Amino acid sequence: MSERARALFLGLFSPIILCLVAGGAVADEATWSSLNMPKGVTEVSQAAYDIHMIMIWICTVIGVAVFGFMFYVMFAHRKSKGVTPANFHENLTVEILWTIVPALILIVMAVPATTALLKVYDTENPDIDIKVTGYQWKWQYEYIGEGVKFMSELRTPQDEIYGRAPKGEHYLREVTEPLVIPTNKKVRFLITGNDVIHSWWVPDFAVKRDAVPGLFTAAWAKTDQPGIYVGECTELCGKGHAFMPIVVEVKEEAEYDKWMASKKEEAVIYQSTIGKEWTNSELMAKG
Repeated sequence: MSERARALFLGLFSPIILCLVAGGAVADEATWSSLNMPKGVTEVSQAAYDIHMIMIWICTVIGVAVFGFMFYVMFAHRKSKGVTPANFHENLTVEILWTIVPALILIVMAVPATTALLKVYDTENPDIDIKVTGYQWKWQYEYIGEGVKFMSELRTPQDEIYGRAPKGEHYLREVTEPLVIPTNKKVRFLITGNDVIHSWWVPDFAVKRDAVPGLFTAAWAKTDQPGIYVGECTELCGKGHAFMPIVVEVKEEAEYDKWMASKKEEAVIYQSTIGKEWTNSELMAKG
């Protein structure tokens, strides 16, 4: 191999070799899956992940084919071999091919992408409707038809926020009351705002919708995996924007039913106190 060819080879492939070496080092610290798009826990997130992987593989195949052919041409027809380049202005066959082939690839990519998109926005026939309202700087959740409504706001102590105390394990990721939903039920979120524009985002659900005053945007989630999932407001909404976490707790259906029953009891008790004239002894008993 001539010096010029060797220099060309090193110039082309050194970055690739360095990336592979660096990738191996990264793999020692974190699995490759942690570098990829997360799968999430809902049907919507799985659909988004599937289409992501389809596109990744299609782009990988195209990239390998294009760059492989390009490197081959550069190496096989290099000047040092005395190759004389062809001199022509047009090639109708090639032009037709590089028009039709990309068009077919786009069609192949569009079919699963459209299917996934339709699934993401299919909010019809939910089992549960929850109205999500953004406030500065908290969230209100209302279970439509159940008579249950509550506020969820940051619970992290101010001393932790302003550095007067050590930060806790769930710093800026803990709330006074989480949103609770059941497993194996299609939950529709009807999202709006009360003052300025917010954005309700839970990564593991693949749900992110703007909360716009006077307008409802819909999203949905259905999962079979109980657990606690965290999100946040992703629309700059004022000085407290960073202190507006979202916590969703997914419970088994039986546990969710118990939770809902207790919340309904609380709602009944609360309603009974509205407009009530309290005696002095009753007020003293409540502190």
